Amino acid sequence: MKRNKKFIYLAQLSLLTGIPLFGFIGQSKAQEIITIQQAIEKTLNNNLQVKQAQLSEKLGDLNLKQSQLALYPTLGGNIGQNMGWGRNQVASGLYQNTQNYNLNGGISSGIDLFGGFSKLNQIKQNKAVLEADKTNVDKIKNDLILSVITSYLQILYNKDFLKAAQDQLDVAKQQLNQQQQLLDVGNKTLADISQAKSQVATAELNVTTAQNNLTISFLTLAQLMDIQSSTNYDVQAPLIDSFKNPSTQYDAEQVYNNALNIFPDIKLAKFNTEAARIGVKVAKGSLYPRLSFNASYGTSYFYSYSSLLPNESFEKQLKNNISKGIGLSLSIPIFNGLQARNGVKRAEINLAQTQTQEQLAKNNLNKVIYQSVADLKAAESRYTSTKNAFDAQKDAFYVIDQRYQVGLVNSLDYSTALTNKNKAEIDMIQAKYDLLFRAKVIDYYLGKQIVF
Repeated sequence: MKRNKKFIYLAQLSLLTGIPLFGFIGQSKAQEIITIQQAIEKTLNNNLQVKQAQLSEKLGDLNLKQSQLALYPTLGGNIGQNMGWGRNQVASGLYQNTQNYNLNGGISSGIDLFGGFSKLNQIKQNKAVLEADKTNVDKIKNDLILSVITSYLQILYNKDFLKAAQDQLDVAKQQLNQQQQLLDVGNKTLADISQAKSQVATAELNVTTAQNNLTISFLTLAQLMDIQSSTNYDVQAPLIDSFKNPSTQYDAEQVYNNALNIFPDIKLAKFNTEAARIGVKVAKGSLYPRLSFNASYGTSYFYSYSSLLPNESFEKQLKNNISKGIGLSLSIPIFNGLQARNGVKRAEINLAQTQTQEQLAKNNLNKVIYQSVADLKAAESRYTSTKNAFDAQKDAFYVIDQRYQVGLVNSLDYSTALTNKNKAEIDMIQAKYDLLFRAKVIDYYLGKQIVF
């Protein structure tokens, strides 16, 4: 949230960054105009964090399907052959050199009849984990949307700031030209010219700072959208009505209650808690006996090269040597180094951690929303005050300017009035975008589409 609170103050960035201009300023016919919705779409489609989260979701889906398939019986086949030779005792009691060939094969199947409900609980846990993975995708998208809104408004603010700085430079240059003309006819002194030149230098510095800040803000949004940093684009400014009457009539508790049901951070914390809760049941399953059923079916073929009796045919042996079997096995855990019980304890601790994290997420959301509602109301008051202050300073400067033109006001008073007007305009621009941003933050927590 620190980044969100500071976005309107980026005009204070130092020129020592040394970041060059890349031609973002000045619109051309080839320039793409990007709306806030398009900026959000590009970011969500291109961002690698989103893609990583989506891949994790796919893995979660595979884990769920695998745990569901674990309920089905296992089925396997086997086939083996071997040859042997050497001295062996034969039926007569004598030893003689023999050569034998043996072939056997079969299939077997097994299924767990009872295992402490571990497999069923594992399916439930994997479902909760999958929902958490899906929600994590939404959370990442949600966080990116707020970052895009912040960067987008930062560009709009910096564009207005640059325009104001350029207007100030134009006025300063006009003033210098006028001072030079008056000096030429003997109505001004060199001190007046120096003061005017100082105003021009200050205005030029402000324009340079504003240009660099605007370039940086374009780069920031381009990086979020994962497009080439050299891309020549512009953003669409919102309608002026967006600044006039943004809704500020919000009840913080109502906003919080609504956000609890839709905000991805809370939903993610809930799914993590649910998965941990089921994880305790999965761990307890290892404390119960395990009952399994198995069945087998097989046959074999034997051939002795040194047998005194004829070997039966391959087909006949396969038919006569068929073996079948079924069985039940019961495994009772007695002592395994307390692994099972410690596993349960670890699962219970993990549950306590996720419950704490969920409550922390709720507490943080409550604090942020109450603060956001208060900030919105304060921003409305600040915008009204700064707008009134700017109107007053603009009127005051008009009077000073008119008197200055006829020599009734000295250059120092004129410079002071111009500075006050410029500062009031910058304050109003900051307040304007701060108000818009605060209103969009409330929409963000309510899950509304962000539109200008």
